[in-house]
Amino acid sequence: MAQPGTKRPLVGLALGGGMARGCAHVGVLRELEKHQIPIDLIVGTSVGSLIGGAYASGLSPDQVEKLALTISWSDLGRATVSMMGFYNSARTEEYVRRNFPVTEFEKTRVPFGAVATDLQTGRMVVFTEGSLPLAIRASCAMPVFYTPVMVNGRMMVDGGLVGHIPASAARMMGADIVVAVDINSQHLPIPQPTNLFAIMSQSLSIMGRTAVGYIHADAEVIIRPQIEHVRPDDLSKAAEMIAAGEEAARRVIPKIKRLLTPRKQGFFKRIFARPEPHDPRRVTMLKKD
Repeated sequence: MAQPGTKRPLVGLALGGGMARGCAHVGVLRELEKHQIPIDLIVGTSVGSLIGGAYASGLSPDQVEKLALTISWSDLGRATVSMMGFYNSARTEEYVRRNFPVTEFEKTRVPFGAVATDLQTGRMVVFTEGSLPLAIRASCAMPVFYTPVMVNGRMMVDGGLVGHIPASAARMMGADIVVAVDINSQHLPIPQPTNLFAIMSQSLSIMGRTAVGYIHADAEVIIRPQIEHVRPDDLSKAAEMIAAGEEAARRVIPKIKRLLTPRKQGFFKRIFARPEPHDPRRVTMLKKD
């Protein structure tokens, strides 16, 4: 770690979207804690906002794991009669309020951002203030399947539309070292979808693959759990995905520790010269009224 009197670089964790595959994020969090890797801020997209928000709100990895092992799709939405989508995701808000220790961004133990997409402008929106349940609901609102979520008069949907791994948002929020968790971009064959939910989820995954190159520009470390064989709608394999997240994180722990260890002045000059987000025009910090 940093020498006495030396400022340590800030570590930002960027948790990507991927529906049920997000269970792997729990294993990553556990492994980082186990090896005492500091997490100074978290940004999440879609399921990454749900898992990241749970941890940022004060839950331990073990507590988040209990949620992951017991959650069902009915906890997050219910069928609705609407021309805007098949399911209403108000239950996502209720779930967060019921299970998270705090429900306001200002009270989280580490700075947290939830990424959604403004459906009318096509821009990335990063929630950092106000209602945590509402922001997470907006970040997880997969278009067509879930109805859009209205926030401050703006129509929000899943953040995966503008990028399923929020590495640039973590950089924008102040991270010197960005650790990105990619649960969708292995570029391996995707399991054949069996329902509309899986089709929509895998469509978002394919869209995200086209922009995966940006991750390399915005993140120093990329963690890729080997869970490509798991369907994005399959919650029954939560324990298996958590274990895969632990294994993938374990492989990069030495690299993260090297980045946190000061070697020479030039190293810190490089670390603190933060690159700009790949397209800052697409990023909007959305705050409460």
